[in-house]
Amino acid sequence: MTTGATDPLGAPGAGGYPAGGTSGYPAAGGAFPAGGAADAADDAGERPSIGTLLSEITQDLSTLFRQEVELAKVELTDQAKKAGTGAGMFGGAAVAANLALVFLSVSLWWALGALINRGWSALVVAILWGVVALVLAKRGQKQVKQVGGAPRTAETLKKIPNAAAGHEEKNR
Repeated sequence: MTTGATDPLGAPGAGGYPAGGTSGYPAAGGAFPAGGAADAADDAGERPSIGTLLSEITQDLSTLFRQEVELAKVELTDQAKKAGTGAGMFGGAAVAANLALVFLSVSLWWALGALINRGWSALVVAILWGVVALVLAKRGQKQVKQVGGAPRTAETLKKIPNAAAGHEEKNR
């Protein structure tokens, strides 16, 4: 370079690069550099080996994977905090609804107590809530019986040993 600054890649022809192009690759005209194929073969010793290249690729992929996992952790942590706050709000709403039901039940007890004895009205309210609990329990039991697991996942897991052994045709 004419500015006196050092070219990080070196000047053409210096540092193992021939003047006509990069080491071992055809120059712009499509032919090997000025020294011919013999110079390209000499430069082959200066190029990184396939093992070195694969090592660099593996290291780069590992770094990329770690960075992606770290990004996912940060994003999921933020989302988990929001979900936790929302769940806390739902919990508070459930407590408030429970207290509302208690006070509505007491109100019903006292209202029925004006018509019949308060002891009998308390029994009527308790039986009413017992019926509600029984209906909800039976509906919940019916829903739980319908849970079938993960049949597609179980099916694919059964196919893994054949695929790992190279006998994937047995999975069809």
